[in-house]
This record gives sequence, C-alpha cells and structure tokens, in this order.
Amino acid sequence: MATKMTYFRITLMRSAIGLPLRQNMVLHALGLKKRMATVFYPVSRDVAGQIMKVKELVDVQEVDEPLTKAQVHLRRKPDPGYYVERRAEEDFEERRFSYGRLGSVRKSISRGSTTGEIFRRSNMEAPHRLEAID
Repeated sequence: MATKMTYFRITLMRSAIGLPLRQNMVLHALGLKKRMATVFYPVSRDVAGQIMKVKELVDVQEVDEPLTKAQVHLRRKPDPGYYVERRAEEDFEERRFSYGRLGSVRKSISRGSTTGEIFRRSNMEAPHRLEAID
C-alpha cells in the first residue's frame, strides 16, 4: 500500500543578518534568501537536520501537498474589505451597445406599474412625441 507523501512548508521568519556564515549557508541551501519566503521539501532526515540548524529563524509546518509560488501569494493576500459586483467598464459597454443607436432614450414608468418601457424619439415626428420600441 502506497503512503501519501508529506512535505515541510518552511518559511523564513527572521533575518539572517549578523549570524554565522554556516547558518547563512544552510538557509541558502534551503532556498530561503528573503524574509517571509516559503519553500516546500519532502519530509526527510536531511531536510529535518537542516531545519534544526536554523530552527530559531524559520517556521515549519507539515502539509500534504506543495503549493506553487502563485498559490502561496494568493493565500497570503488579505481580504480587501469589499467585493466588486460589476465593473464600471462592463456597465458602460453594455449601455453603449444596447442604447447606442436609439437616439434619446428614456424610461417611462406608467401609472401603477413598476416596470418601465424604453422609448425612442422619432426623427420624422415632433420632438415631444415618442414611440414605443418592442
């Protein structure tokens, strides 16, 4: 029976400035050059030994599958606090294509009705007369 492979998720939490060259080289061997950088390695004794050499500087979690750099970025990205339901550009394009050739467009709400009808000014008739469009 095949066992599922697990991975170390290693994140550099503290800077290595001022530390001995040996610890800097271990971080470099792990692929950690900048703070908050995250790498994934399969669980093994070799990687565990490297982690133990720099355990004060890194945060280690055991995960089931590695993530790509883009996936790590999206998980770290904070919630903006709002959600865009519709972009202004899409709304503008929709209005432009649906009403663009009708001339002057109005919505007229008839008495007692909550739905409006779209009207177009006829070029042949007087400006105050409107005809309904189907």
